[in-house]
Formats: sequence, C-alpha cells, structure tokens
Amino acid sequence: MSTMLSMEDMIRQATVSSVAALFGADIAPSDVALQETRKEFDADITLVVFSLTRISRKGPEETANMIGDYLTAHEPGIAACTAVKGFLNITLSDDYWIAFLQHSAGSRAFGFATPASKPRVLVEYASPNTNKPLHLGHLRNIFLGDAVARILQGAGHTVTRVQIINDRGIHICKSMVAWQHFANSATPADAGMKGDKFVGHYYVLFDKTLKAQVKEAMAAGLSEEEATRTAPVMAEAQEMLRKWEDRDPDVIALWKRMNGWVYEGFDATFRASGVDFDKVYYESDTYLLGKSEVEAGIEKGAFFRKEDGSIWVDLSEDGLDQKALLRKDGTAMYITQDIGTAILRFRDFPDTAYQIYTVGNEQEYHFKVLFLILKKLGFAQADQCYHLSYGMVELPEGKMKSREGTVVDADDIMDEMAQEAASVSAEQGKLDGQTEADKAALCHVIGMAALRFFLLRVDPRKNMLFNPRESIDFNGDTGPFVQYTCVRTSSVLRKAAELSVSLPAAVPHAKVLTPEKRVLRKLHLWPHVFAQSAAEYNPALVAHYCIELARDFNAFYQDNPVVREPDEALRGLRLHLVQATGNVLRNALGVLGIGVPDRM
Repeated sequence: MSTMLSMEDMIRQATVSSVAALFGADIAPSDVALQETRKEFDADITLVVFSLTRISRKGPEETANMIGDYLTAHEPGIAACTAVKGFLNITLSDDYWIAFLQHSAGSRAFGFATPASKPRVLVEYASPNTNKPLHLGHLRNIFLGDAVARILQGAGHTVTRVQIINDRGIHICKSMVAWQHFANSATPADAGMKGDKFVGHYYVLFDKTLKAQVKEAMAAGLSEEEATRTAPVMAEAQEMLRKWEDRDPDVIALWKRMNGWVYEGFDATFRASGVDFDKVYYESDTYLLGKSEVEAGIEKGAFFRKEDGSIWVDLSEDGLDQKALLRKDGTAMYITQDIGTAILRFRDFPDTAYQIYTVGNEQEYHFKVLFLILKKLGFAQADQCYHLSYGMVELPEGKMKSREGTVVDADDIMDEMAQEAASVSAEQGKLDGQTEADKAALCHVIGMAALRFFLLRVDPRKNMLFNPRESIDFNGDTGPFVQYTCVRTSSVLRKAAELSVSLPAAVPHAKVLTPEKRVLRKLHLWPHVFAQSAAEYNPALVAHYCIELARDFNAFYQDNPVVREPDEALRGLRLHLVQATGNVLRNALGVLGIGVPDRM
C-alpha cells in the first residue's frame, strides 16, 4: 500500500515552502502552528499566522492572504484558503480526501504502527490479594491495564502483560485464622460458593470478630490502638504470619489449600472479563528476594537498622520521610515484596524500556518510595518505572470497603450487565428471532462492552460514579451505542452485496460533499488521538473519539442514502466511507478490549 502525507504534514511542508518563497526565510515544520477550524467556518484546518508576522514584517491578515494565495497556487491538495485576521482557514481538495480515503482510512491498519517496531513494555494490572474476590474497583484496574497494553501494542511496542498475586501477608493470615475458627473444615464445594468468595467471606468474619474484641477491650479502658494491637484474633494472625515465614508445615498446607480455592475463582473471573497475562508473579516468591535486597542495602549504606532490629530507609533528603522495610521480628512488609518483584522483572526482561504499574491513586506515596529505594539500591531501571495512578470507583451509596463486605462483586456486576443488556435489547426488539444461546452470547458481548466502556471513558486520574443502567443505553455515550454503529456499517455493506451493489476497488472521483467531509475529518483525527492515548496511557481519549465518530457517522447516514444513492460515483465513495468508518470503530473498540457482534 502506498503512503501519503497527513493533512498536517502536507500543510506544514507547503507553509515552509511558502515562507521561503515569499519572505526569503527558512523555518522548520515544527514552527508551523495548526489548529482545528472553529465550528462557524466551513474549512478543514486552520493555520495560525501570528508567529510568522515577524518574518513577513506585515500585518497578520495580509500575511495570511499572501500565504493562502501561494498555497492554493502551488499545493494541489489545497482547494481554497480564507484569511480571518491572523488565521488562515484551509479547505482541502476533493483529490486529497479521495486519496486519504483510499490509502489511509481504507486500510485496516490505519493509525497503528508496525508491530514490534518499538521496545518492550511491561504492563502490570489486576494484582489481587488472595483473601477476597475481585470487585468493581478491580475491574477498573483490569480494564485500564488491559486497554493500555492493547494501545501500546497497537502503537508498535512489544507488550508483556504481568500481574503480581499478593498471596502472603497479614491479610491472608486473617482469612486463614477466621476459617480455622468458623468453617468447621468446610470447603467451597460444601458451601456452594466460588472459591474466592468463600475465602473472602472469612476475611469479613475476621474483621467483625476483631471489631467485637476491640469494642470489649475499649470498654475495659484500653485505647483503640492498644485494643486493636492486643486483640486475641489479631495476635493469632500475627503468630500465623511468623509461622508462615518459618515454613510451618501445617500453616503452609492450609495456605496452599485456601489459595488454591481463590485461584480457581480468579481464573473464572478473568475468563469472563476477557483478560489474560503473559507472566504471573507471586509475592510468596518475590518477598524473599526483597528481604535479601533489603539486608544487602544495610551493607551498601542505603538503609539503617533500628535498635529493635527493624530495617528502615531515610528519604528525608528526597522530600519524604522514613519508611520501614522489615519489621523487628524480621517479617516482610508490602513494600518488601514490591522491591523483589521489580528486581526480578529487571532480570527476567532485561530488554524492557519501561514497566507500568496500574494501581489506584491511594498508593501514589508507596510508588514514590519504591522507585527511590530501587535507585538507592543502584538499579538504573528505576527511572523507567511508571505508576499509572487512577481514581476510585464509587457507588451512589459511597466508597466500597472489602473488609466490611460493602463491595460490588466483579462476577455479580458482569452478570448484572448482561441481564441489563438482555432487558434493554428485548425492549427494543433486538433479540427477536435468535436462539437462547445466541441471545446469551450477544447479551454478554453487549454487557461487557457497556461495562468496559463506562469504566474506560473517564480519565484514569479521576474518581468515577458507576451507574449500570446508564451504561447500557443504545443511544447515549455508551459502548453499546458505538457497537451498534459499527454493526450498522457492516449491515450497510451486507445490504449492498445482497442488492448486487459492489464496493469499487478504488474510491471513485466524486464531489466530496459536506456530509462526507464531516466524517472524513473525524477519521483523519484517528492516528493523532490514538498516538496521544498511547503517550498518555489514557484509553478515555479513544472512548471519546469513538463516541464522536459514531455520532458524526450516524448523522451522515440518517440524511444521506448510501446503497440507493443514484449517482454511481458518489455511491461508491460513500460505500468506501462506510467501510472506513467500520474499520476505525472496530479498531478503536478493539484497543479498549471491546468486541463487536455480527448483528445487534
């Protein structure tokens, strides 16, 4: 496939030539300022001329008129230029748009880079604890990390998807202690529950037991801090953690058994959510490396040991404070395993340009500390570590809390979204004539599109409020709306084939009318939006682009015939426009992890 210059590159090069010819001055393409044309003017793009007046030594409007006359005379891709004070509104020729539709928008790879043309990137996401099931907050994490991985892959990077399973520590011991107290040796099969939900139930029971013991101790005169620290159930959990690190065979056996239940549950949730991983790390493995590196840090002078035997790092010179790295009893902390995990990844993937941690914004301080510690240990790769910080998902009732059991379960919300999709689709007659199996498959695809799109359309840095019903609307700014538009493009092409109206091999040379131009301009933006989303790790930019393109295409389709257009050349151009829109929407949804059904 031949290539062509983008609108921006073509105008920048032509402007450079015009400035040299008119004013005898050399400027770089990067000196040419372009912007979107204001909506009240019918043009394709606008050249900002003010910065060029120092070269022309003329007023802004005269400078704009001179450059405009030169561009229309010497650049075949430019049909007309209109000066408005210091702005030059530029209209491209029909030939340019036809070539763009043929060579760029008509390609299935439009906007994407050559695969594996850029360095490896590690993207970490999910990374759950094995003391509870996945919830709605995890889904934002999972879908965000998965979308960023897909976007970076489309941008040409080799991408390795990783997660760290937090399978050890005090929280895991809490579930184990509660199971010993309350389960009577029951299993998930006995309770008729998924394994992760079964274990999570005992995590909640531990918290309830702890609160009752703390309340009783405080009534006897202890402070809340003292009551919590000395509570019998908490002491049991701390003792179990010590036994675990000493590899007590009974504790290890129980730990393996309960974690096995959780992994089965996690795997089912990951399958339903459509995500997977290239490599999984386990905290129970990486914390040992972290401990050894912390001990080595003492010898390097990077850390210090307090009188009680605990090991700390002093980050006061970096604007932070002191941070504990190992407890006085020698047990590891959360950051200990993160040190080990990072170093292990440096070793496993030495060709990695950078690794991205997809973790909520409540951990921003943690990652500042982690990256500084890695630098103090002498790892230059610390500069290639990035925390993709995102906001929390909240409900109308408030913030979710796992230990209190006030969370929206991931499995439940995915099932609910499929049910919502079924309800809305049935109301609109979209399920008529389908088998039960086809209905279930379609509703799952639509429900997952609604859920993913709703969670991804908000800038990652912002908190968001989740509303299931709002996310399903086929006419609103939703995943199903974009899916439906994409399906419509396929339907138009299918209808054309049924009526023996063929898609021309080449885009015919027809007059490009304003309705077509609105869609073409939006298609032209796709590579720029996609590149920006990759640079910023922000799938929300892709989601909003999908909505805008879908709106513009539907407005075009509603008022302009395609298959039944009597003008053969215009009909052929419009069929290519339909195909290009479908390709771009399908690609854009694809990097968000959203599939498109054959029919809706």
